[in-house]
Formats: sequence, structure tokens, C-alpha cells
Amino acid sequence: MNNLYNITIYIYIALIRVSAIFNSKSRLWIQGRKNIFYRLKKEIAKSDNIVWVHCSSLGEFEQGKPVIYAYQKKYPNHNILLTVFSASAYKICKKEKSINWVYYLPADTKSNAKKFIKIVNPIKVIFIKNELWINYMRIIKMNKIPFYLICCVFNSNHLFIKNKWLSKQLNTITHFFVQDQNSKKTLQTININNCTVSGDSRFDSVIIKSTLEQTIPFIKDFCKQKHTIICGSTWRNDEYILNKFIENNSQYNYIIAPHELNYIQKIKTETKGILFSKIKKKTDISNIIIIDNIGLLSSIYKYAKIAYIGGGFNKGIHNILEPAVFGLPIIFGPKYNKSLEASELIKLKGAKTIKSYLELE
Repeated sequence: MNNLYNITIYIYIALIRVSAIFNSKSRLWIQGRKNIFYRLKKEIAKSDNIVWVHCSSLGEFEQGKPVIYAYQKKYPNHNILLTVFSASAYKICKKEKSINWVYYLPADTKSNAKKFIKIVNPIKVIFIKNELWINYMRIIKMNKIPFYLICCVFNSNHLFIKNKWLSKQLNTITHFFVQDQNSKKTLQTININNCTVSGDSRFDSVIIKSTLEQTIPFIKDFCKQKHTIICGSTWRNDEYILNKFIENNSQYNYIIAPHELNYIQKIKTETKGILFSKIKKKTDISNIIIIDNIGLLSSIYKYAKIAYIGGGFNKGIHNILEPAVFGLPIIFGPKYNKSLEASELIKLKGAKTIKSYLELE
């Protein structure tokens, strides 16, 4: 199994390199990791008390932020080195003044893991949610570094629970901070008891953000004209349904914030909306605004009446806590099983899931 895992990692790297020929995200994946060990040696030379925090994407970073801030208050002399997996997270995280260094995580090969730990020499390691990279986990354990997994969720269908070899790898973790009692009970079924139920720190994050977010006059005025539906973090499968709904329901205003910006012009053509960056005066606005930058979405939910959150027709829904904190009713597609808060909001009648255009209508 160990050899199979390592072969899989190398195959993944090879596929990313091939994909980089025609895919911009894959190119960023490669470019962001170029000369990374040279840069690490140069930029963190002679730095002590480094705490390594790793998150995959922007959603996981939102979970990590309250923990990082609280940690820094308690240990102001410690330095935070953050690694991320995605390009979108990297761009946003680089702007965080409270974090000392931000890097892409080198691929999880044995040699990369050894080099990374040797250079960084962290006094503690914190992985956010279900980021489980086996070679890194083993090297951390070998070097006797305290290693924490926070905001994690486990159930009986989780690959690291079902597979005995993967389950053994969880013994490298010093302590688990899980989101719910079910996760704790699930870990106990494989004899892991070093576990605390601490909830989801994204709740802390969205509550803090809701009091700090900027005022955006154009958006505020736009949403006053008609009831406004915000479509956040949408994918193409969401947009096929939403486009038909928008066409048949002009009595509302719409704000569309796609998850990916590389096909923004296509959305503009399909909806006849206006890009947010092109708005110069109030008369420029139709009944559809398309957000064409990253990082603005969480600031505009407060102006809307309803939120549609994308991803439910792909791998899973995106952040529904950001609109929920403002009391918005929320709609999303059928793939929400990985989101505890989605299930709870449905039970509380604060959210509904749809499987088709007719259900959305």
C-alpha cells in the first residue's frame, strides 16, 4: 500500500504537468512550487519558533484564521508559516498581514517531505480539516513534532476509516479536534481516543467578518431597487439552471459571483449582465451584476434577500455560513452531504436543496 500511495502521488504530479499545457490553474500549481526549497532556505533562514499551518483552499483557511489569531495572542513570539494547495487560497492568504510566510505545499513525496521539515523545522504542525498527506505525516511523527488536525470530520464512509492501512496513518497525529460527536465516535471505532469535540471555527470566522465587512455603495443601492438573489461560488452546472431562472424571472435583481473567473465573459454574454469592475455610475446597472474579482462575495451577502450557493451539482457545496450569518434563506444543489451545517440548516428550515430547474422555480 505504501508503494501504491507513492506511485499515485507521482502519477498525480505527471497529470498536473500535462494539464498545465492548456490549463491555467495547473500552470499556477507548477509555477507556485518552482524553486520552493531554495526560496524557503532564503526567506526563513535563522527563524525560530515556526508553527506550520496547512490548509487546502480558501474555505479551510477561513476555518484556520480564528485559530491562528487566537494562537498568536497567546504566543506572540511564534512565527506562522502557512502552506496552501490552491492558487485562489494563495492569492488571498498572501494579503494576511498576521501570517509571516505563505507557500504552496510541495507535492507529498518522501523526498519533499524530508526536505520541507528539515528546512522549516517547525515546533508544531496544524493541518486544517481533512488534509491528510501521508509522507508529511510520517516525517512529522519521526521528528517527534506535535501534530494537530483541527476542524476535521469523520464518518464510517471516510476512506481513512474504511481502509486499514490508511487508518494506521492516523496514529501519526498528536490530537484531533473534530467538529461533532459523530466524528469522535467514528475515530473511537478504530481505537483513536486522543480527540476533542471543538466545533467548526468557521462559525467564529463568519461572525467576526460580518461585523467588519466593507460597505459597497453600488451594491447597496442595486439591492434596494428590487429583491436581490445572490448566486455565490457558482459552477457551470449551477449556471445552466440559474440562467433559465433569471430569463424567466426578471422581477428580481441578481448578483452572480462565479467560483472560477476564467469564463466570466461567457457568463456576461449568456445573462447580458454587467461586470462589477465596469460599473462607473448607477445608470450602468441592469438587473444582473457579475462579480469579476475574488474576495468580495462575503461583503455583499448582507444586502440580498436570498442566496443560491454553488457546487451542489459538482463535488459539493461551497461556504453557506457567510450568507447564513446575515439570516438569508439559502438554496443549493443535491451534493451537500459533506457539509454538517447544510444538513442542520435544512432541518431548521433555513435552507432548501434542489435537484432541477423546476425545483428551483
